[in-house]
Amino acid sequence: MSDPLATATVRLHEAGIPDPVNEARKLDALATEQGADLADLVARRITFEPFSHIAGRRAFWNHDFFVSSDVLDPRPDTETLVEVALSLPFDTVLDLGTGSGCILCSILAERPSTMGTGTDISTAALQVAQRNADATGVADRALLIESDWFAAVKGQFDLIVSNPPYITEDAYAELHPTVQRFEPRIALTPGGDGLASYRVIAAEGPKYLSPDGYAVVEIGYDQGASVQSMFRTHGWRNVACIPDLNGKDRVIRAKAPQ
Repeated sequence: MSDPLATATVRLHEAGIPDPVNEARKLDALATEQGADLADLVARRITFEPFSHIAGRRAFWNHDFFVSSDVLDPRPDTETLVEVALSLPFDTVLDLGTGSGCILCSILAERPSTMGTGTDISTAALQVAQRNADATGVADRALLIESDWFAAVKGQFDLIVSNPPYITEDAYAELHPTVQRFEPRIALTPGGDGLASYRVIAAEGPKYLSPDGYAVVEIGYDQGASVQSMFRTHGWRNVACIPDLNGKDRVIRAKAPQ
């Protein structure tokens, strides 16, 4: 009789899945948890479907978040954005392109007295975000609205955060199948030079910020100079680039223009 775990390891190795031994063990534990067949989960994984999608969740900051092919998977690099946001004073926060809601929910969970609004152009993404707001206990303080950036946003906020699509069209074409096949293109690239979202935030953001409010946005590792210049051109103050734990440019923090 063949060993299901050994068979799973071989199939994962042959498909080119990294660290197949550990991956097989994780899938085996997940199969037990879900009451599923290990071979069925392996069949999904060898198509490069992310483990997080098979599990239906991914850890980020201090919570496990529901994920699906309708939202960008939370990534460790984005925790830098949350850390920077939490270093600032605010009572209200706007999360543009909220996706799974992992940024907004993490921030609100850390600051129980704050209120937040999350926007997304995708109805399906907002449904995932709502599940996560419920699961993290912040639903009563999180308003989720369908909006193309600021289009449906009303009022002003102390803080704007965003992890917008920023991958260039050329770089998108080179992404690993795990990302290309299973995560929404709209959450990854705006096309062209990848900077379109920052142009909108830098130009329109001040209208939605309270005096002395801040914007905190994630960027690609090679976009620091371009995005800082963009914000400065629109009169933002104290514009700074903050690296992630790997020392790569990751977050732009900027204070509202006077």
